Amino acid sequence: MVRPEPVRDPPWKGRLRGRVALVTGSSRGVGRGIALVLGEAGATVYVTGRTTRGHTSRWGVRGTIHETANEVSRRGGVGIPIRVDHTRDSDVRRLIGQIERRSGRLDLLVNNVFGGEDGKRPIISYDELPYWKHDFDEWWRRMFSQYLRAQMVTSFYAIPLMRRRRGGLVVNTLWWNRGRYLWDLFFDLASCAVGRMAYGLDLELRSRAITVVGLSPGWTRTEAMDRLSPKVLAKLASPEYPGRAVVHLALDPRRARRSGKVFEIGELARDYGFRNPDGRLIDYHAEVARHPVVGAPPD
Repeated sequence: MVRPEPVRDPPWKGRLRGRVALVTGSSRGVGRGIALVLGEAGATVYVTGRTTRGHTSRWGVRGTIHETANEVSRRGGVGIPIRVDHTRDSDVRRLIGQIERRSGRLDLLVNNVFGGEDGKRPIISYDELPYWKHDFDEWWRRMFSQYLRAQMVTSFYAIPLMRRRRGGLVVNTLWWNRGRYLWDLFFDLASCAVGRMAYGLDLELRSRAITVVGLSPGWTRTEAMDRLSPKVLAKLASPEYPGRAVVHLALDPRRARRSGKVFEIGELARDYGFRNPDGRLIDYHAEVARHPVVGAPPD
């Protein structure tokens, strides 16, 4: 009789207990994956987004902040769901006030809110429409108000709370492919700006020993990717793959050397020795670089 392999706790289990994290846009997708791994590490995780219990997203994709928070707690952390529209400054101010009153500190901010999808079509549709044939106001709103500004305003209100304690970590998620063009001008400019924000914040926060990095997850098996073929889905990483990168950054006593830079998951996985939950070392950026449309999912 073959006995099953024992279920082993991950090496980061409980190592962030006592730390307080905020993961924006974490009702589903990459944000959810990051929140869950932080939960495994024992962190208190504030889970924010617009989709709450009893409601679906505007485009019918599953996942709520309550489901994510419950799973964070089940894995060993403390999940706290708070409904926030990060395009509304008043919502963000209220959120940071709640964190301050309830926890008195903020050690880790993951700026993952995107808002670029609107249910009509993916933000990168690969329709080869040139820049001047898009609806300018719509795409400006989606990329610069609901993506770039939403991340920037969250940092604006969160960083003063982080500065009360020396040390901390800010992670901005974005798409980055070693400087290659991301095919759509609006998306490319907004993504570059999110990466540049990490550089500028590093210069302004270095005296407080707060590390700021950009993190490019690449293609992940999120709920929105269900439309792809099983062959393509099998190649995609778990949303917890970038979560493992965030946890390793949070645990790294020398992470300051990475501050102000943008990293792809594959590079951090090699450096820190972690893998996708299925055991693979995945580097989409190298694979995508060979694709005729830079930024398209792997065939």
